[in-house]
Amino acid sequence: MKFNTKTVHAGVKPDPTTGAIMTPIYQTSTYVQKSPGDHQGFEYSRTQNPTRFALQDSIASLENAKFGLVFGSGLAAIDAVVKLLKPGDEVITGNDLYGGTYRIFTKVFEGFGIKFHFVDMDTTTHIEAKINDQTKLIWVETPTNPMMNIVDIEAVAKVAKQHKVILAVDNTFASPALQTPLDLGADLVMHSVTKYLGGHSDVVMGALVTNDEATHEKLAFIQNSCGAVAGPQDCFLTLRGIKTLHLRMQRHSENGAKIADYLVNHPKIGKVYWPGLPSHPNHDIAKKQMRDFGGMISFTFKEDDKAKSFRVMEKFKVFALAESLGGVESLANHPATMTHGAIPREERYKVGLLDSLIRLSVGIEDADDLIADLEQALG
Repeated sequence: MKFNTKTVHAGVKPDPTTGAIMTPIYQTSTYVQKSPGDHQGFEYSRTQNPTRFALQDSIASLENAKFGLVFGSGLAAIDAVVKLLKPGDEVITGNDLYGGTYRIFTKVFEGFGIKFHFVDMDTTTHIEAKINDQTKLIWVETPTNPMMNIVDIEAVAKVAKQHKVILAVDNTFASPALQTPLDLGADLVMHSVTKYLGGHSDVVMGALVTNDEATHEKLAFIQNSCGAVAGPQDCFLTLRGIKTLHLRMQRHSENGAKIADYLVNHPKIGKVYWPGLPSHPNHDIAKKQMRDFGGMISFTFKEDDKAKSFRVMEKFKVFALAESLGGVESLANHPATMTHGAIPREERYKVGLLDSLIRLSVGIEDADDLIADLEQALG
């Protein structure tokens, strides 16, 4: 089944009771049993819920995975992955990460004796330099948040397999419409479902997918034991959102290309970060592993002027100044004070995340209206 068809049909079957074409919202906490242990596969909704199961199957199918799990948030999904480790284990990850990921790594799990190495992942050399007998996980974002760096998943996967290390890829910025990391050798894929998979800024959710049954069983045990599950209402909304994922990502990418081109040619703009630009670092890798380049763009001004960034964002009329990304509406974000506020300024500046940097989540509106909004705000 091709991807466009999967988004509409994968994981979703007519309700066996009524024939309803949409999976019902099974808004129940428990299920009646005929006799102790004699039930229809469902006992308690933290453990099993038909609406959640349908969504897990849908996301797994989109990522060409055998197994899927959904959680109460993207960070809950990350939390489950790190709980596969034990004190003394080490993790290698990128030096450009979503601020929440950096925070949970450094402020939560370092306190439990897990060591994290933050390296430039533009080349596998930096990763190999940190691998030792305690290395158990390589955590990759690509494209990264917010600098849009591209990591060669296939190359990192070869290193991970050589050293028998788990490779997990945060695929939030690309979505399975643009990139399927398991096909490139990753062991695990994580999504903040809140973003492109949900697509309508109305759910908070995370997901994990894998082809390894043993890993899935461990993660499912953590999901049930720790209880950070997604509710049936949010699962229903996400199932509905996924049905238009292929169409939305096509428009996000088309608009992203037009906005990137506009910004590159604007006299006030310093740098533009979008993997579809031929000048973008690792653009050739992006072309190899992505089917298109998405709607996430970051840019700076020619001078590092935080106040100027604030003035521009305050003038937006179509772009909304807000956290998050991946919805149908266009959003503008100031990472230094919003999504990446947990990262010390000196660490941010090492990777180019300046106080003047603005991150755009380009929506599916008419591109001319978005360009006009940038024009008046920058003017």
